[in-house]
Amino acid sequence: MEETREMTKFFISDTHFNHENIIRFCNRPFQNALEMNEVLINNWNAKVKNGDIVYHAGDFGYGELREILDRLNGKIYYIPSHEWTHEQAVLKYKDHFAQVSPLMNVSIRKGYGVSITICHYCMRKWAKEHYNHWHLFGHSHGRLEPIGKSWDIGVDNNDYFPLSLEEIAKIMENRPDNPGYNSTQIRRRNKCSVENVRTV
Repeated sequence: MEETREMTKFFISDTHFNHENIIRFCNRPFQNALEMNEVLINNWNAKVKNGDIVYHAGDFGYGELREILDRLNGKIYYIPSHEWTHEQAVLKYKDHFAQVSPLMNVSIRKGYGVSITICHYCMRKWAKEHYNHWHLFGHSHGRLEPIGKSWDIGVDNNDYFPLSLEEIAKIMENRPDNPGYNSTQIRRRNKCSVENVRTV
């Protein structure tokens, strides 16, 4: 009997499908855009299965992309960057994206109890940053040092693969606390909240 597999969340950015010049700009190890497309599609599908969710933080690709989108596993939540406006992404590829938004806050309760703010661009401050929650970004192609519990999910920074939630969690374990995080203040605030509830 075949074992059922739980749905997994994945995170990726800056695939730049069909973008010939990105190979030179980022020193990608491909001869041309066609080879790059095939490697990125195969890497994606090697990890992502059809029941999974993929958060893509922008710079998806250039030109006609329907054939590529048709080949990619998973349900894609898209955070557009400068290559498409929100309206273009929704209108042209609405059948391929589960949701399109310039910023997404994803709440991961089971096993993690964390909120993840995803944007194409790196932020200095983000939602619940002071609680040590996470921020995922793209655009930088591995050239910008992340701060605190943040990480560049672009393919150039992650061996051209999407990262699973579990992989992100392992990265965050070794990241320093967010600059705005104050564990003492948070514990005091939580204690006061509990005491207030008890006295009502």
